[in-house]
Formats: sequence, structure tokens, C-alpha cells
Amino acid sequence: MSTQALRARSADGPAVRRAGFPAALDRLRAHGYLILDRLLPEETVDRLCEELEPWFRATPRCQGDFYGWQTTRFGSLLLKSKTVRALALHEQVLRLVNEILGPHCDWYQLNLTQAVRLHPGQRQQVPHRDEEMWPCAKGRVEYLVNVMWALSEFTAQNGATLLWPRSQFQPLTRDIDPAAAIVAEMPRGSALVYLGSLTHCGGANRSDQPRTGVILSYCLGWLKQYENAFLSYPPHIAREFAPALRDLIGYRIHRPNLGGYEGQDPSVLFETASHALPAIDAIPEEIALELRAYYEGQPSCGPP
Repeated sequence: MSTQALRARSADGPAVRRAGFPAALDRLRAHGYLILDRLLPEETVDRLCEELEPWFRATPRCQGDFYGWQTTRFGSLLLKSKTVRALALHEQVLRLVNEILGPHCDWYQLNLTQAVRLHPGQRQQVPHRDEEMWPCAKGRVEYLVNVMWALSEFTAQNGATLLWPRSQFQPLTRDIDPAAAIVAEMPRGSALVYLGSLTHCGGANRSDQPRTGVILSYCLGWLKQYENAFLSYPPHIAREFAPALRDLIGYRIHRPNLGGYEGQDPSVLFETASHALPAIDAIPEEIALELRAYYEGQPSCGPP
């Protein structure tokens, strides 16, 4: 993120038009969400809409009570929109993500890219937390951070996301009080950033127009991603991406020694055609020091 102040607000409070980064981060941690008003220029939003509209028209509507019967969703957006590639690396968003996820992993990764359109008549989604996709105990660390980019106006009438502020500090329940929810209304080009531990849901679209957005979510680098990046973006496709984007979708080893290829960083696939490679330690420095200390006390049996 640049040093320029964020235009941030909380949907249940007055706008904070020039909130500095620390204030924005504090708001995200305390309330579980943050709205960044008009973060994208109009021309960028227009370009996103132009690139994604053919896919919205071609993709059948969802099947299922969670995804929504009157909703269109599709993924693999890095293939379908060059503009989304830049969006995934948005500096201001990644600085927030790094503060939330960075302390708990070697690096964080892109968990999901999804375009979403709620058509008129779509009912309210069930309240949920996106961290539920990982079936294990929660509460000690954040598993993911989501970003909903508004490609149309988000209003109470057309199904803007419903959020339960500070619900990340409470046990999960589907019977959460509807009156306690706030509506994440925001102008086109804005970004709703929210924690994976926050209870939320898509609103009901009671209007005569669709509500359209793009979800980009980021998770800890040692978790299995929602979207299988290596099927969506195999090496011959990912080769064309910028190195920072390849890292973000998982072509990077996570210390200690997770997600390697032939014992090396997967980025080696973009550097050599050989499949006969030496396995190379990829471990944090503190573990490397432990190993050295251990072997210093052992009899030598050869190099190094």
C-alpha cells in the first residue's frame, strides 16, 4: 500500500474518508470488516465488466441452496480477465492481508477467484463463515481474508452482503439475530474486506437488476485452497503470469518443505525442463539453527 491515506469506512458508522492505514487495520480487526470506497477507477470497473460479461452470459445458474438458484458464479478468473490479475495484487489490499495472515504462515496464497451475480429473486443466503471450509478447530488465528469488489452498486434492495459486526468473537450459529446485521452498501468500484471468521451472507435481491461482484480471497499458505490453482493454472498457463502472481497462486514452496516439486521450489518448473533434480532444504532459519546445533554435538560421518 502506498503511504496515501485510505478512504475507509464501516458500514454501521460514519464514513472515515481519510483513515490512515493503522486505523483501517484496527477497524478490520475490531469489526471484522472494512469498506474501501471507490478504490477502483471507473475505467477499470468498465474493463472488468467487459472482460467478464461473456462468461456471465455463458455460465448456467448455480444449483444448490448455498450457492443460490438465482445466482451465477464462475472461477478461474485469472484466465478470463487480465484485469483481475492486477486486482489480485492490489497493493492496498495486500498490505491489509499481510498484516492479518502474515504472522501465521511463511506466505499467504490466493484461495479463490470468483465472479458472482445475484439475479432478481435470489433469496438471502444462509449466514455462514468462510473459514468453515476447513474442518478443524478455529479461533487461534485467522485462516483467510476475503475481498468483495463491487462491479455494480451494492444496495439493500439488490442483495448487498449482510455482515454481523464483531461476530468473529462469538461462537458460530445459524440463528444469529437478523436485527444485528448491517448491510454492506457501497458504490461501484469499492472493496469490502472481511475476515473469514466473520458471520455474513449474501442479501436477497428484491430489485429488478442484478448485483455483480468479484470475490478474491486469500488464505494461509499451508491450507488447501478453495480453488485448485494447479488445475486452473497449470505450469504452461502460469508461465505467462508475473512472478508475483505465480507466487500468489502457489508456485512457491512453503517452509518447512510444503508444496515442493522434486524437493525444490515449484518455480523451478519455469526455469528448467529437467525432472532429475536434487532435493533442497526449504526450512525456516530458526529450524536450520536447531539442526546445526544438533549436529554439532554428534560424531561426524562425512561431509559437509
